[in-house]
Amino acid sequence: MAATGRLTRAVITSALVGPVTLVRVVIVVVLLAGWEALAASGLLYRDVVPSLRAIGSAVAALLAWPNYYFHLGVTAAEIGLALLTGGVSGLLAGLALGRSRFLARAFEPYLYYLGPTPKIIFFPIMIMWFGVGPGSKVALGALSCFFPVALSVAAGMRQIDPVLIRVGRSFRARSWQMAWKIYLPAMRHPIINGVRLGLGVALIGTLLAETKLSNRGIGFLIIQAYSLFDMPRMYAMLVVLFVLAVGANALVGRLGGLDSIKRF
Repeated sequence: MAATGRLTRAVITSALVGPVTLVRVVIVVVLLAGWEALAASGLLYRDVVPSLRAIGSAVAALLAWPNYYFHLGVTAAEIGLALLTGGVSGLLAGLALGRSRFLARAFEPYLYYLGPTPKIIFFPIMIMWFGVGPGSKVALGALSCFFPVALSVAAGMRQIDPVLIRVGRSFRARSWQMAWKIYLPAMRHPIINGVRLGLGVALIGTLLAETKLSNRGIGFLIIQAYSLFDMPRMYAMLVVLFVLAVGANALVGRLGGLDSIKRF
């Protein structure tokens, strides 16, 4: 019994500390050590690369600042609305393109051409249409999110087993029933991947818009710290933002994995 317990612990330990995990840990340690060495070398202007200790102190001070959570809530709300708007519109567009070969040949090339275009160039138009408030930030984030979701869904539609589509049509399912009962369940993974990509670009688009014209939000705080040359504070906000973005991305992927387990 004791031998079985030791074997179980050994298996768990080897699973937790496998080669991939070790490589990831080594990469993080090397990057942190390189950053600290660069900060101590004096090769760059003072405080351009602050020490890890200074950044850690700035992170603690940032998390203890009550007003920070107001700005974080503003940015989170804008990104959430952008993801919802761009994701739903991208899903509908992807379903239409994937279902109709004519629409795909007519319109999908434009998505491939416009998709890689930096969306920040459309920000002046968003300001004219939606004003200088949160609407323009949400619009830019939604525009950024639309393209990866639409392209992922359109590609996923073409990978659906034709047998499933014939079964749905044999039961004379309506368009919304085909989408809800057949298309969406069969495209779970392409949709999740599209949402994860859309979340990343919606975050980038919203923050870029906040840095350009805003008096609230994380982007505003970052550009404010930069203008004051408060580098530890700026890096602290970037670190916290990076952790939150990674957590949100992992949560989306985890929800897709849980959905797969339930269906299995």
